[in-house]
Amino acid sequence: MSDVETRPVVVGVDGSAASRAALEWAVDEARRRGCRVDAVHAWHPDYGILIGPVPAEVIMAMSPQEMEKKARAGLDEAVRGFDDVEIREVLVEADPRTALVDASRDADLLVVGNRGHGVLAEVILGSVSKYCVHHAACPVVVLREPRTGEPEQERHIPEPALPLTPGPLL
Repeated sequence: MSDVETRPVVVGVDGSAASRAALEWAVDEARRRGCRVDAVHAWHPDYGILIGPVPAEVIMAMSPQEMEKKARAGLDEAVRGFDDVEIREVLVEADPRTALVDASRDADLLVVGNRGHGVLAEVILGSVSKYCVHHAACPVVVLREPRTGEPEQERHIPEPALPLTPGPLL
C-alpha cells in the first residue's frame, strides 16, 4: 500500500449488538479520516460441539455452503444504510481472531465490540477483542455492548483541564 493511499478502518461484524455499535463508530471515524471501512465477518463450521444423534435439518444448516450463505446475508444486512462512506465487505472462512488480526496489517485502526455471540463461545474460543488488543498490527478500539432498558446518557465532552506538572519523579 503506498503512502498516498489511505488505509482503512477495519471493523469486526458478527451480528451482535456490540458489533453494531462498533460498526457505527467505525463508520463515523472513517468519515472523519476520509477513508473506507472494511467490515470483516469471519465464519467457520464448528462440528466439535455436536454430541449424539443430530437431526438432518441441523446437519443441513451446518453445511459450509449454508453457513456461508447465512454469513453473507448477515454481513449485507449489517452494512445496509451506510451510503455516505465506502464500505468493503470482507467475508472470510476463518477464526474471527485470526481474520481480524490479519486484516489489521493493512489498517489504520481496528474496531471491535466487547462481546460477540455469547459467554459460552468466549469461554471455548477466548475473547476476540482481548486477542485483537494483544496481537493487532494497528491501534484497537473496543466498544462496549450498548445497555438495553437504560436511558441513553447525553455525551458530554469535559472542558480541557490545565496541564498537570508532576512533582519530582523518584
